[in-house]
Amino acid sequence: MDPIFIQIGPLTIRWYGLLLTLAIFLGYSIAERIVKARGHDPEQFSRAAFWAVVAGVLGARAVYVLTSWPEFAPQPIRALFIWEGGLSFHGAILGGLLAFLYFYWRERIPIWDYLDAAVPGVALGVIAGRIGNLMNGSDTVGRLTTLPLGYTWPEWATGFPGICTATGQLAFGYCPGEVVRGPVHLTQVYGALVGLILLVASYFWLRAKKPPGYVFWQFVFWYSLLRSVIEEPFRLNPLWVKVYENPELGIGLLTATQLVSIPLILLSGFMLQRYRRKA
Repeated sequence: MDPIFIQIGPLTIRWYGLLLTLAIFLGYSIAERIVKARGHDPEQFSRAAFWAVVAGVLGARAVYVLTSWPEFAPQPIRALFIWEGGLSFHGAILGGLLAFLYFYWRERIPIWDYLDAAVPGVALGVIAGRIGNLMNGSDTVGRLTTLPLGYTWPEWATGFPGICTATGQLAFGYCPGEVVRGPVHLTQVYGALVGLILLVASYFWLRAKKPPGYVFWQFVFWYSLLRSVIEEPFRLNPLWVKVYENPELGIGLLTATQLVSIPLILLSGFMLQRYRRKA
């Protein structure tokens, strides 16, 4: 659990950036095959996909910085240090969607087929991002818990700063009380599990031969639901609306992600119902 994969002199390669890069290339390769199988122009898809990735990364970082501004306020320049981790999935989806919408307006691309084809790559990105978070140590950290599945970070895990018991937050800088290394929910692993479930599910969604857009809306529905249930309740995130909190077990509701997920679940559920009616 070290943020750095390899360092040769001034060259530093971090796990987070390496894994996301591999996920992007593998996801693109899978998407290109799907696009070809559906009878579309792979070169047109390549242009749209490239800018969707760029817009997705920018959107992911922008939303993360805006929703975590206290972390960057002392040193705003750190907002540019993407390799340190910190990307918002919803920001990535928004940025990628805007890029695809632009190409739809400009070139009338088959946008729903493109979005369906991108789903396995997005699921790979979720897995890669969460494993990268785990290696960073300070990303998407879980709450302290007394449950048996709680994990205590070893001292050699240099990326994890510990949790300040007086504030309940990560121990960056001064802590007025004891700093502990766990046990905490290993939410990075919970998040990677969500991505793995969606990757496997996307294989069956694509084989179902449904109308264009079906796979995309299935992904939106299940990602929003699974993350809200499996990962988000146990993360050390602020509760925007405090519906429930159990500091002993390390459970809290509702975070910003859970609030955003509610309309996404409703919208995607509505769209999937329309597909069923058409069928």
